[in-house]
Amino acid sequence: MLHGPDPTDILAEEAEAAAQLRQRLAVDQWPLSIDHLPADAALVGGAVRDGLLDRLADRPDLDLVVAEDAIELCRRLARRHGGSCVVLDEQRSIARLVLRGWTVDLARRCGTDLASDLRRRDYTINAIALPLEAGASLLDPTGGLADLRQRQLVAVSEANLLDDPLRLLRGVRLAAELEFRLSATTRRWLAAHHHRLASVACERVLTELEKLAAAPAGHRGLITAMELQLLQPWQADAAGAARLTGLDEEGAVARGLNREERGWALPLARLAALLDGGAVARLHGSRRLQQRCERLNRWRVALEARSAGKGCGSLKTLQEPERLRLHQELEEALPALLLLLPEATARQAMERWHDPHDPLFHPRPPIDGRQLQELLAIPAGPRLGELLAFLTRERAYQRLPEASQQSTSGLDPQSAAAAEPIVQLARKWWQQAEAGEEGRRAADRRHD
Repeated sequence: MLHGPDPTDILAEEAEAAAQLRQRLAVDQWPLSIDHLPADAALVGGAVRDGLLDRLADRPDLDLVVAEDAIELCRRLARRHGGSCVVLDEQRSIARLVLRGWTVDLARRCGTDLASDLRRRDYTINAIALPLEAGASLLDPTGGLADLRQRQLVAVSEANLLDDPLRLLRGVRLAAELEFRLSATTRRWLAAHHHRLASVACERVLTELEKLAAAPAGHRGLITAMELQLLQPWQADAAGAARLTGLDEEGAVARGLNREERGWALPLARLAALLDGGAVARLHGSRRLQQRCERLNRWRVALEARSAGKGCGSLKTLQEPERLRLHQELEEALPALLLLLPEATARQAMERWHDPHDPLFHPRPPIDGRQLQELLAIPAGPRLGELLAFLTRERAYQRLPEASQQSTSGLDPQSAAAAEPIVQLARKWWQQAEAGEEGRRAADRRHD
């Protein structure tokens, strides 16, 4: 939701903005004293922007611009304060100081002065500087303060976007994080150069996509990225926009997801709405993310196929073996799939998923394989795996004696007593399996 300018915000009084921003930044709590920085040092980037919007993290990442060699400065500061110096770009003299849980990036400014450096940046709201010299005013050569007031994202220039094409996608992500609108000109530039994003390292694109998917308005941001054709090289399904529409905070709350679950399930569901496992692989995503997206999409398609094209229906439409396999494959990620289901259906499923002892939503065999080997004197092998799968299914659908429904993990008297009906059932299954195998072998001998 877009918001109008807040007259109580410090942006309303530019003359006092620098002083109030310093208070919000709590400079005296930084991990190093500004007295140990060059006199021309200036804070730039996200910390300035977020401070003006009053959305600073407890330990914001600090981006400082200096006139001198930033790498050498970083090394001196690391020695003095006991931190670590990480060189990020030797050619452009950019280094990172890691100190007591803080991250401080130092960069040698580009151009003849600070204003020239700011004019090289991506978006106007990121091109505002706070010189650390006492009493200095904010430097805003591109009109970023006005754009913050209007809650709009404006590119500094078309050429700046093309200096690093990842800035095309970053603009959509920033708009989604801040719930800003893209200016008409910026939107036109992003669309005109959408093909340039394919030249960016895949890992950087995926990182930006994951941030976009996690943004408060990430579902709308991803739809915008689709409309601008930014995701064309990787997008798996053009119908993804329709699925994204309902993947918002309100819908997740209505389906019973708590704050922590919404924090990971919404981004995952949004990514899976656009990318299948193959697309994630092309973006060099982790095997875990590939598998999650592949499974979420496969089960979404399975549920849609059983609802006559009316979206995802109930999990109850699946046959027993299929339903069990769904819960085995998606046990940890199930809330991401439930976000696509009708509210009442999803809420009921979430209630069961929240119960760690639910035998279907958290399928486990009622007894482990080693216990079975010991109690039945049977060998390890494929048949033991089949037996465990049978017992897991019987437990999932509550067809075991009530006292045996909970998994047993030891051979103490109480566990042994609870396990006895399971052992008897397992012994019967094993004997039948052996008899069946012997019958097949006898038939083969007669055939020979």
